[in-house]
Amino acid sequence: MEKNNYQGLLQKPIESGFNGTTTASEVINGIDLNGKIAIVTGGNTGIGLETTRVLAEAGATVIVPARDTEKAKKNLRGIPNVEIEAMDLINPDTIDAFAEKFLTSGRLLHLLINNAGIMWVPLQRDSRGIESQLATNYLGQYQLVARLWPALKEANGARVVNISSYGHQMAPFHFDDPNFEHREYQTLLGYGQSKTASNLFALELDNRARSFNVRAYSLHPGSIAGTELARDADMELFKQMGFFDELGNMRPEILARLKTIQQGAATTVWCATSPLLDNIGGVYCEDCDIAELDLGNFGQDNGLGTRGVQPYSLDESNAKRLWDLSREMTGIDFKVI
Repeated sequence: MEKNNYQGLLQKPIESGFNGTTTASEVINGIDLNGKIAIVTGGNTGIGLETTRVLAEAGATVIVPARDTEKAKKNLRGIPNVEIEAMDLINPDTIDAFAEKFLTSGRLLHLLINNAGIMWVPLQRDSRGIESQLATNYLGQYQLVARLWPALKEANGARVVNISSYGHQMAPFHFDDPNFEHREYQTLLGYGQSKTASNLFALELDNRARSFNVRAYSLHPGSIAGTELARDADMELFKQMGFFDELGNMRPEILARLKTIQQGAATTVWCATSPLLDNIGGVYCEDCDIAELDLGNFGQDNGLGTRGVQPYSLDESNAKRLWDLSREMTGIDFKVI
C-alpha cells in the first residue's frame, strides 16, 4: 500500500539529478507531451509564461485562463498549442464558467497547474467578504480543482501542481480567524496562511485522489527576478525585510541569489512531468526535488538561503480541517468520487 505524506513522512529528497540552477527546458528534455492537455493559471506572465512555453513546445495543448485576455494574447504570441480563456480567481462565477466550458468540450485534463497568485497586498476582500490573498491563492485553487475533477479523474494519470512558496513559513493557517475579522491584518500573515493552505490542499487532495490515479504536489519555485507577483507590495515592506536598501535598491547579496524565470519554472515542470514522481504525491518540492522538513524558524538569511517545509503545512488534522472549512467558505462540497 502506498504511503501518504501526512506529517511529512515522505519529505526526503530523492536525488532527482537536478538542482536550483536547473531550467525548465532542461527538466522537460526528452519528455513527450503530445496528446496531453494542460491548464496553467497565470500562464501568460513570469514563471507561468515559461511553464506554458516549455509544456507547449513539448507537445501539450496548454489552456491559459487569464484576467486580461488581450494581455495574454500579446504575451503568448508565437507559442504553439496555446488556447486563452477568461477567468479571474477572485471571482467564483468566472471559475465556474471556465470549468463548465472546459468540461463541455469533453476533453481530458492531464495537468492542472495552479500558478496564479497575488502577494503582499493591502487588505482587500472579494464579493463574499473573504480576504483577497486567501481567496486568490487558495480558495480559487480549491474551486477550480473541484469543478474540473471529472476531467482529471478520466485522464487516468493526471497531476495537480500548486505553486506555493517558502512564504508559507510566515504563518500557519489561522482556523479561528482566516479572514482577519477579529485580528489586525498583516499582509505577510495573510500571504503565509494562503500558501500554507495550498500545501495542505495538495496533501489532502493527493490522499483522496490517488486511488483515481490523480496525484497532487505543492512547491516553492524560488525567489525569482523579473516577475509581476510583488507588483502591489509596499516598498517599505521590502526594506523592512532587508531585501532593499534605504534608497530602494535591491541589495547585491540578495540579487545574486535570485533565480531566473527559466530556473523558477523548473520545479513546476518537474512536478508536472517527472517519472520519478509516478508513485509518490502529496509532497512539497523545491529546486526540482522533494524538500526536507524544516524544523527551524523563518527569517534566517532573509528567507532566501533557507529551505524546507514546515510540519504544520503537512499535518493530517490541519489538512482535513481545511478541507471541511473550504467547503463551508465556498459552498462547494468537493467529493472525490
